[in-house]
Amino acid sequence: MFEALADRLEGAWKKLRGMDKISQSNIQDALREVRRALLEADVNLQVVKDFVTEVETKAQGAEVIAGVRPDQQFIKIVYDELVRVMGEENVPIAQAERSPTIVLMAGLQGTGKTTATAKLALHLRKLERSCLMVATDVYRPAAIDQLITLGKQIDVPVFELGSDADPVEIARQGVERGKAEGIDTIIIDTAGRLQIDQDMMGELARIKQTVQPHETLLVVDAMTGQEAANLTRTFHEKIGITGAILTKLDGDSRGGAALSVRHISGAPIKFVGVGEKVEALQPFYPDRMASRILGMGDVLTLVEKAQEEIDLADAEKMQEKILSAKFDFTDFLKQMRLLKNMGSLGGIIKLIPGMNKLTDDQLKQGETQLKRCEAMINSMTRQERQNPDLLASSPSRRRRIANGSGYKETDVSKLVSDFQRMRNMMQQMGQGRFSGMPGMFGGMGNPAAAGSGPVGPGWRGYSGGAGGSKKKPKKDKKKKGFGTL
Repeated sequence: MFEALADRLEGAWKKLRGMDKISQSNIQDALREVRRALLEADVNLQVVKDFVTEVETKAQGAEVIAGVRPDQQFIKIVYDELVRVMGEENVPIAQAERSPTIVLMAGLQGTGKTTATAKLALHLRKLERSCLMVATDVYRPAAIDQLITLGKQIDVPVFELGSDADPVEIARQGVERGKAEGIDTIIIDTAGRLQIDQDMMGELARIKQTVQPHETLLVVDAMTGQEAANLTRTFHEKIGITGAILTKLDGDSRGGAALSVRHISGAPIKFVGVGEKVEALQPFYPDRMASRILGMGDVLTLVEKAQEEIDLADAEKMQEKILSAKFDFTDFLKQMRLLKNMGSLGGIIKLIPGMNKLTDDQLKQGETQLKRCEAMINSMTRQERQNPDLLASSPSRRRRIANGSGYKETDVSKLVSDFQRMRNMMQQMGQGRFSGMPGMFGGMGNPAAAGSGPVGPGWRGYSGGAGGSKKKPKKDKKKKGFGTL
């Protein structure tokens, strides 16, 4: 997501490179590029006008900072304005003083509302909040069955009375059941339509009046661009919503919805869906999203993903192995599988600052190389995995692994040599020396070669938005840490 917008904005920075300072004359070309970038990203026209006006005003009034180039200063101004337009800070989901917290899910048909309901339930479960999902969509075929299936997948109960019951009554009884069972949060999935109509709004209003929710979240498809903002405003005016969930932000969406919803509707974006998997829901942080838009990565989200998957004790053991050069193929395989659990390689890589320049082809090459490595390692004996030096000194072993994995002996030889170089490099890093990264990912090569993003190599003093959020990840009983990826 946002690749096209980031590329366009880079054209704006280029207009100011080589300039001594920001002035009325030299900023116009850069502002024109910013305006064009936002319009092509399907940002609401009024938002674009306000955005460009604010950036121009702040840029012309900005004091010249010693050692900071005009293009870098301009990026900082654009970054700050992006954060402001998207809401400035994360708005967490409500938690009632007395349980249960009731969340009403609304939206048009096809936006991924039922899936978003399950994603939200899983997210809350990770925060150690018990959940009950209530199925009131009696109109869409198999909607209730879909929610039940998702509930089994994430181990969250579903309350339903079948497709012949009144949705308002289902919601009322679902809340009563949740109260009786001491559930922390009740999430009510409601019916959608292909377009806003009087019947849908009337039913939503009756459900809301009956259950008195603490949150009314509108699920919006990010693929609809600026129309998502208008839709949010309409629901807000007719029903009264407390926030929005943007789904399908990992698809071909151009980013306009994320930049328009808060400004046009007044309702904050609380979560974004970034994939089809039920785990693919992230809290929305305007500062982190601004960093992604500007190609600065999103380190905090990367760390939080890792904390969900890595056990601190395992991480410490892995660190000891790395520093003592005892890291073996079994450990490497474990790390690859951990990476898979965190999401797609492309999704993870693009959270790393400076890696936004990797093309889809390069990311596919990286995915392919990881699969090749896994296939070859799976063809090794336990002894060979634990002692890679055996393979370095035995052509016959390498031939056997090649035959077993379906690759050439030269591929196995390259894997072994790359692994040995990587292990040596890890040991050197532990001793305070660093000699470069071997090409374990094939076509992706050295991450440093990918450039430093649109901000250029001189952008060292400003950390982007990734450091702006103060939210600390919730600690759980397992004591998780970042580990060694």
